[in-house]
Amino acid sequence: MSIDLNSLLRPHIAKLQPYTSARDEYSGKEGVFLDANENPFGSITEQDFNRYPDPYQQALKEEIARIKGVRPTQIFLGNGSDEAIDLLYRAFCNPGKDNVILLPPTYGMYEVSANINDVEIRKVPLTADFQLQPEKILAAADPHSKILFICSPNNPSANKVKREDVLRLVREFKGLVVVDEAYIDFSDELSFTTELDNYPNLLVMQTFSKAWGLAALRLGMAFASEEIIRILNKIKAPYNISGLTQETVLTAIRNKDKVDQMIRDILDEREFLKAELEKLPFVQKIHPSHANFLLVKIPHANQVYDDLIGEKVIVRNRAKVLLCEDCLRITVGTREENERLLNALRKVCA
Repeated sequence: MSIDLNSLLRPHIAKLQPYTSARDEYSGKEGVFLDANENPFGSITEQDFNRYPDPYQQALKEEIARIKGVRPTQIFLGNGSDEAIDLLYRAFCNPGKDNVILLPPTYGMYEVSANINDVEIRKVPLTADFQLQPEKILAAADPHSKILFICSPNNPSANKVKREDVLRLVREFKGLVVVDEAYIDFSDELSFTTELDNYPNLLVMQTFSKAWGLAALRLGMAFASEEIIRILNKIKAPYNISGLTQETVLTAIRNKDKVDQMIRDILDEREFLKAELEKLPFVQKIHPSHANFLLVKIPHANQVYDDLIGEKVIVRNRAKVLLCEDCLRITVGTREENERLLNALRKVCA
């Protein structure tokens, strides 16, 4: 498949001359650095943070490429996945002219970023069992449809969507197809990063916030063709990932055995929690999960949500979301946390 990215790109972005930082002009590690107006005496903290970080996170990308089976040049790192989402709008969507296609219920930031960037939203709901409707999605598109967002495993429904449906859309949609895999580590699904070399219009997002337990560091990954990555690097802030984040993740990523164990623990607890919830007579449905949470249908979910807060057990109320009526989204916790949830549910739903 071939696609002309320049035909999708906003014209002024194609012509944009990006800002060049001091570390763009000299990327060496040795020398007397008098080029970036940094503090030569160190930092106010015990650890030195006085030097600007690598603007392209090369060392970290090398390690990520190794564990993800991609090339470093196919990786963009952002301040959470939200930065990549916003940059895609800014690069490809002309405000007031272009549109994107969203598939509710899905991750809310796709819509928020569209509204911030004054981009029309076209919605094609998922089916009752939270699957894609390829025919309707393609019918909703026109020449101004620049991006299609697919979340799999999906948030808030937790299921994976059919792989053949995604691949059909990647082949037939005339814009960018973004597959958000924030929860892929908890699924048996093969990552769509394996398809990057086959489809130049495909972009896959993942995160360090979930399985890696690094939500506070705000590091998201986007994988795509080298051409798309160059575009994102062209318009990002010069130093969008702090040196502290780069160093911390670089150290953590070499301890993948711990991550794998945490994933196993979460999956074990997911099965425990599901089994125990199924025993509760007031639980009407637990949707299949390929994520680190369960979507659970309970009568009077709004009231149950409020009552759980009274018990200091906080879940996510999704009762007002399309196709999620009377549903609570429950993140899998530790055994102690899960048992506390179960006891609280027994109390408030008695």
